[in-house]
Amino acid sequence: MTNNTQNQQNWLNNHSSLPSILPDWGCIQIEGADAAGFLQNQLTNSVLGLNRTMPGSKAYGFSGARLVGYCSPKGRLLASAWLGLFPSTNESEDRFALFISKDIAASTAKRLSMYVLRSKVKMTDLSASWSVAGLYGTDQTISSYQSSEQSIALRMPDVLVGTQSIARLLLAFPNQSPIETQDSGTALNIWNELEVLSAIPRIVAATQEQFVPQMINFESVAGVDFKKGCYPGQEIVARSQYRGAIKRRLQLANVIDSELDQNPIMPGTEIFHSKDSDQPAGMVVLSSQDHADPARTTLQIECKLEALENGDIHLGSPTGPVLQIDSLPYPLIEI
Repeated sequence: MTNNTQNQQNWLNNHSSLPSILPDWGCIQIEGADAAGFLQNQLTNSVLGLNRTMPGSKAYGFSGARLVGYCSPKGRLLASAWLGLFPSTNESEDRFALFISKDIAASTAKRLSMYVLRSKVKMTDLSASWSVAGLYGTDQTISSYQSSEQSIALRMPDVLVGTQSIARLLLAFPNQSPIETQDSGTALNIWNELEVLSAIPRIVAATQEQFVPQMINFESVAGVDFKKGCYPGQEIVARSQYRGAIKRRLQLANVIDSELDQNPIMPGTEIFHSKDSDQPAGMVVLSSQDHADPARTTLQIECKLEALENGDIHLGSPTGPVLQIDSLPYPLIEI
């Protein structure tokens, strides 16, 4: 049995029919008669046309769940999130949910609310009163999971490990809800590892305003709609796309070092190229310890493309551990 096959089987063996609490995730609720139009004018992806996901159901596919970005006027990502439309009843007004990094949920909700003005939109950061949990496993595991009517559920893209697609489900629910979860460090570690291996980035506080969307492959994972109307930073994002100005990309990498077990690699950690050590060549976007090999860490890094051509890429300093670059699980849209 190969290492990939062993890891794949370990992940499936360690999965549970119960979701695990995700302490790094939060949720923002946006509701009201003008909510769809308001978000359409703020986010990198189109909000219009999303299917309504009713209580007890799961948002699924591009028609039900979309990756979105929120940019500064300079085109730099302030946040990324998974978006779904979850009305309370068939007759009720639109109610959207943004699954987002918890450490930027409050500031993102506050910034968005500044632009509501007279629109009929209510913005609520639910991160303190709601919990976010994740479940992973086979397609059958995720499909058969019964979502509570007190929760909202969004299926994320599957992650390919070896030849096996591992499915993932995000849930958010009020803290007082009688929804059963598991408290498993192993399951949480595996969830985080799967997120890194998906090569779909998530903005956290340490990486806010560091990247134009294409610098972390956002357009290649369906996070940008270039045909929609304006949003903050839209001209810069479009110019980067059509003028081929992007010289940096998100890559997958791994590193093996005995010190990493004691010193987790944090987002925002700089990386350096051996042939130009005077300035950083990029930074860590996300990282996770390998659940099967604690001495190994998997990473998403944003990196200068020229640094990949020759030489070594070092983590943390010009003399830090050398990163091994891995293949992306999707093709990049050429710019």
